Amino acid sequence: MTASASPAPVALPELLRLGAVPLARMIRAREISAVELMRACLGHVAAVNPVCNAIVSLRPEEELLAEAEAADRAVAAGAAVGPLHGLPQAIKDLAATRGLRTTLGSPIYRDQVPQQDAIFVARMRAAGAILIGKTNVPEFGYGSNTYNPVFGVTRNAYDPSRIAGGSSGGAAVALALRMLPVADGSDMGGSLRNPAAYNNVFGFRPSQGRVPAENADPFYTQMSTDGPMARSIADLAMLLSVQAGRDERVPLSLEDPGFRFEDRLDFDPAGRRLAWLGDLGGHLPFEAGILELCERACGRFRALGARVEAARPDFDPERLWRAWVVLRQHSIGGKQRGLIEDPATRDLVKPEARWEIEGSLRLSANDVYDAGVARGAWYQALQALFRHHDFLLLPTAQVWPFDAGEHWPKAIAGRAMDSYHRWMEVVVGATMAGCPAISVPAGFSPEGLPMGLQIIGRPRDDLGVLRMAAAYETLCPELTRLPPMIAG
Repeated sequence: MTASASPAPVALPELLRLGAVPLARMIRAREISAVELMRACLGHVAAVNPVCNAIVSLRPEEELLAEAEAADRAVAAGAAVGPLHGLPQAIKDLAATRGLRTTLGSPIYRDQVPQQDAIFVARMRAAGAILIGKTNVPEFGYGSNTYNPVFGVTRNAYDPSRIAGGSSGGAAVALALRMLPVADGSDMGGSLRNPAAYNNVFGFRPSQGRVPAENADPFYTQMSTDGPMARSIADLAMLLSVQAGRDERVPLSLEDPGFRFEDRLDFDPAGRRLAWLGDLGGHLPFEAGILELCERACGRFRALGARVEAARPDFDPERLWRAWVVLRQHSIGGKQRGLIEDPATRDLVKPEARWEIEGSLRLSANDVYDAGVARGAWYQALQALFRHHDFLLLPTAQVWPFDAGEHWPKAIAGRAMDSYHRWMEVVVGATMAGCPAISVPAGFSPEGLPMGLQIIGRPRDDLGVLRMAAAYETLCPELTRLPPMIAG
């Protein structure tokens, strides 16, 4: 598909112009009904989803309307309802959803129907969300391009000939096209941040442990985290409040902060110091225009009274990358090595997943230990930066959204990529330090392709990052720019 092959713009129902916080308030006040919202949502999904393929495993309309009617009855009866009450939601297809097919984008799990929800999914249901289906992902979530043999390719909201990013690509596109008011995602190597950047929305990777998730190894598995995506910081903070908080099944999960994030967003950034890390002293290659666009976006912080100055961590970025690859392979191989050992599934595993698993089989215990030591040293290097700066700034991606038929870029600015994910190296720093990081819209290329800017905060300063993003949001005109397939 090319951009010129995109259909005529679709009229956007007025209700779907609103965010999650106002919609939920209107349902609670009985100014609108959950049924009315569900009908608008499903009609809009039918109109735009066939173009971009963001929402998959869509549930039957009659079931969803029945659940919306029950939500309306609860409000009419004066029942206590949660902040997502009556809002349509689709959960990323990596997260377990009770009674709803969860494929991980793999033919191996094509018919898998979990018996229980992931922790954050259970919390979203308890807050009143109505699950309409799932959002599409790359197979197993590997790679920042959302395509798989079960559901196919998810296409960019602003140019369907381009990729959506990933692995939360379906979630980002569904948000950008106003099919969902908020969305969940997950992030090991930028999977909340990259698709947010590529679709002009917000994607927040919380501090490690903020949003608990069960893992077979709950002490060591500390690379990936679930988190929220939204079109406004108020909506994003509200969803984080729903998802976050300690769970006894997750020993390293963080305690509930004792407040709702969306209630604490007021903030004056004047006098704050922000470090622009740029290309890490020439280490990271970028396609033309990205660094310049993100540097201009940094000027918005200056307009708010903050100081932005160039800085660089005192750390070898190649050592950081090598450690990340080792720890990622160790984690993936530990979970999934059985898939390539079993003749029944070996040929169903995509090459990138096989590369990760086979790499893990070559690692020694000392390799993993040394990578952990490097990760600790990186954390200390960032702590040194944070002694002089309140936040760190980086582009969210090193390339613009590329052709949807390409799996991953083989080179950037003439520099060869040595793995399927090397082109996303710019997001690894926050992951390896466990820091909260958000991608905010930075602007568009001359061709109309979106890009994002990362704001990285001190470990566990999720509120600080959200506050800075909320201040930035006030000077971010890109947020009003609708995808071309939606009539203005």
